[in-house]
Amino acid sequence: MSDTTDTGPVLAADGTPLKRSLRRALRAQKIRALALIAPLLIFVLVAFIAPIADMLFRSVENQIVGNTVPMTVEELRDWDGKEVPDEQVFRAMFFDLFLASEAKEHTKLGSRLNYEESGVSSLFRTTGRDVDDMGEVFQDALEEISPEFEEAQVWYDMMSGGDGAEGNTRLMSNQIGRIEQLESDNYRGDAGFVPGAAISDILPNTARAYAAFAAFTHFVDEDVVAEEEPWEAVYAALALDLEDPGTAAALATYDGPGADLLRQAAAADLPQVDMKSAFIESNKDWNRVGYWEVIHTYSPPYTTGYFLNAVDMEKTTEGIALRDEDERIYGILFKRTMFMSMVITFSCIALGYPIAWILANLPARTANLLMILVLLPFWTSLLVRTSAWKIMLQQQGVINDTLVWLGLVADESRLVMINNQFGTIVAMTHILLPFMILPMYSVMQTIPPSYLRAAKSLGATNWTAFWRVYFPQSVPGIGAGSILVFILAIGYYITPEIVGGTTGTFISNRIAYHISSSLNWGLAAALGSILLAVVLVLYWAYDKIVGIDNVKLGG
Repeated sequence: MSDTTDTGPVLAADGTPLKRSLRRALRAQKIRALALIAPLLIFVLVAFIAPIADMLFRSVENQIVGNTVPMTVEELRDWDGKEVPDEQVFRAMFFDLFLASEAKEHTKLGSRLNYEESGVSSLFRTTGRDVDDMGEVFQDALEEISPEFEEAQVWYDMMSGGDGAEGNTRLMSNQIGRIEQLESDNYRGDAGFVPGAAISDILPNTARAYAAFAAFTHFVDEDVVAEEEPWEAVYAALALDLEDPGTAAALATYDGPGADLLRQAAAADLPQVDMKSAFIESNKDWNRVGYWEVIHTYSPPYTTGYFLNAVDMEKTTEGIALRDEDERIYGILFKRTMFMSMVITFSCIALGYPIAWILANLPARTANLLMILVLLPFWTSLLVRTSAWKIMLQQQGVINDTLVWLGLVADESRLVMINNQFGTIVAMTHILLPFMILPMYSVMQTIPPSYLRAAKSLGATNWTAFWRVYFPQSVPGIGAGSILVFILAIGYYITPEIVGGTTGTFISNRIAYHISSSLNWGLAAALGSILLAVVLVLYWAYDKIVGIDNVKLGG
């Protein structure tokens, strides 16, 4: 008979169960490991992942149209695109453009749409200066009816309708949202004014226009609304409301602040509201259907337009279409970038392989000395190296002078080796050559020399021993160097900009142009996204054909 005793769980030295103690130790170890890599992880997220995500978002983001002219976008929703829009659309554009011009946002909208149709920027800029005059016609007419229309307090009391903050809050909140979008840095919170519900029902356009004025005055100008005379757009909105026959009937029973003044204005003969004629008089291009097509086509908050432009296509009312032949430049640039990057990669392989082989088979002391010469370009500015090639390759440069001196080239027939593809290939091959040599050298160092001797002892010639034994083992180094050089090459823009001229520039030069000069960040983001996708596809193809596991940097 055996006596079995339950000893319970195994305990650690401090008396806690061993499993729990082990889990706690592993958790602490993981936390320490995470703390060690946290700075690098944060750096990668901030400096790499976040910019790529922002680039991808900018390539489809298009909220400026809807935020700047929201009423116009709404009116254009059912537009057929065959004729110039009607008066209702022009009226919406007037009020949208008036607020945008006060916020200095109309030029940004014009610049955005000008990317799609040349001339739109000028259209918004010129009319943005004239919207004050369009509304001033109605301001003068109303002030002739009664001088009270000049008084800021009269307007404030009249539009508050006697019930102030208890009025139509939805109308005011819409205008607050627009002001927040147009001037987000100046948003303060409490508007201090809300149009009255009764007056908003009778004069909806006036209430909306005054709400926009009040919000802008409070948030942006930081002035007291009751002390500022309304914008000209408010007078135009009042004239528009008074055109409605139902307004006079509604004012007959209205007894709020300014009721007599409004009835007096309703009975007067005010100028007719004809915003369409006023816009066309400001700029005849408002009568062009094509410009309205651009506004309508690019009104959604997100668009594929940037990507279409990046592949020489465009959005039209009929659908997607190719651009005119003389405007198709990005396809040419992408093909040129891929072709020249491949040529540069193969040039680096052809020049770097013998150098790496020599370095790998020389005594260590000599190889280290020669390696200094390979690394020497890294100690020289990229701009200096590129400029040096510009001096050497030009028609009056060192190479041409030498060829003329040797009698190989006539003085009047000097070679054109700069500001073309040849100059770019030569300069970039020199710059990227070390990036090819180093991976190949590190792999070749690991190939035992005894393999070649064994092959020769079995009857192989020098060429057969190299091609059948040595070269296959050096392929991982070639693969690593090729990926490194090719990816660096397609993203270069300083060297092609200096020595490439018109035929030797890359797509990266166009991306840099749109970021720094034209400020078309959406198109630059789309071009960059396509370039990123091309690199990933080529990387995937390389992995399928060669195998990324075969790429080595040595060891």
